[in-house]
Amino acid sequence: MTISGGWRRAADGAGLLGADGTVRPTIFAEMSALAVRTGAINLGQGFPDEDGPAEVLDAAVAAIRDGENQYPPGIGIPDLRLAVAEHQRRFYGLEVDPDREVLITAGATEAIAASLLALVEPGDEVVTFEPYYDEYGAVIALAGGVHRTVPLEPPAFRPDLDRLRATVTDRTRVILVNTPHNPTGSVLDRETLTTVVELAERHDAIIVTDSVYEHLTFGPEHIPIESLPGARERTIAISSGGKTFNTTGWKVGWLTAPPELLTAVLAVKQFLTFVNGAPFQPAIAAGLRLPDSYFTGIAAALAHKRDLLSDGLRAAGFGVFPSDGTYFVVADAAPLGFTDAVELCRALPGLGGVVAVPLGAFARDEYAARTASLVRFAFCKRTEVLEEAARRLASIRAA
Repeated sequence: MTISGGWRRAADGAGLLGADGTVRPTIFAEMSALAVRTGAINLGQGFPDEDGPAEVLDAAVAAIRDGENQYPPGIGIPDLRLAVAEHQRRFYGLEVDPDREVLITAGATEAIAASLLALVEPGDEVVTFEPYYDEYGAVIALAGGVHRTVPLEPPAFRPDLDRLRATVTDRTRVILVNTPHNPTGSVLDRETLTTVVELAERHDAIIVTDSVYEHLTFGPEHIPIESLPGARERTIAISSGGKTFNTTGWKVGWLTAPPELLTAVLAVKQFLTFVNGAPFQPAIAAGLRLPDSYFTGIAAALAHKRDLLSDGLRAAGFGVFPSDGTYFVVADAAPLGFTDAVELCRALPGLGGVVAVPLGAFARDEYAARTASLVRFAFCKRTEVLEEAARRLASIRAA
């Protein structure tokens, strides 16, 4: 039996479709399985190994016990939509109508998928920076779009703005901006974001932002693109509670957008998950109302963990790139004599008892080839786990 359909486009867009038509597992699934099989420390997949704040967890338990276990409203419970609007005002000075401009989603993943499926027609171009979160390529292909990329150049992982200007054209339907950026840990600056807005205006494109790491920056300021002049009316801004509150398994996200854009996304979203996470929605609302000290504290704690792992990688002989945000740091294995990060990551559990992922898993052929020795490590783990990982990695250099 021949099984045809959109799955091929999705797999191909994510770089998972082999020449023989078979679908490979994602590198994250492969590396996580390798960690389980070998007992290696998993620094490949970006999820914390500590629970979030008690106030948030307790609110979820209370909601379950209070019977909030059935379908919530399709756009999300009113209190979470209000909390998102309060958050936008509190941190960014943005006024958002919680009843017309906020949509609760099954994580940022669904928000991105629903936005692209709602807005992209076959043949439309979608511009992202490269490397990019693998979902982008899959959903762009599923929508029938054409994926154009602008490389983020190491060591700072900044784009060439002239190349960005050349890539965005009248064929561009969406410019998808991820900052703070997974997998590189870079935080895009005001000049880059302003250029994106100018290009979107010039070519009548829509901006979609993925800012799930918005509170996890280590020095540089996260600038919401929708706060820049001319951006608000053409921007769908996406975030979630998973990274901020260590609740990645809850999958509660949101987007803010002008009513006409939100209505378009909702027309698709309601046929994906319909709704999700009823008792988790009031819990995330409680999290968004935590004091400023919580948000500054999580960033400071992660900065310490970044430094701990980065120092361990340097001691092991890796070249280490700066990370200004997210859960991730990129390291170069070339100084250790490894030019192929894929081969290194498959061998790393045996060499050093640690799992990581190659940066090329987030890129296409040309970019992947010229960054072939680069590896992404996650530092969103307990301090003692990172200390043990650093100790194990030191054995690579000793060998």
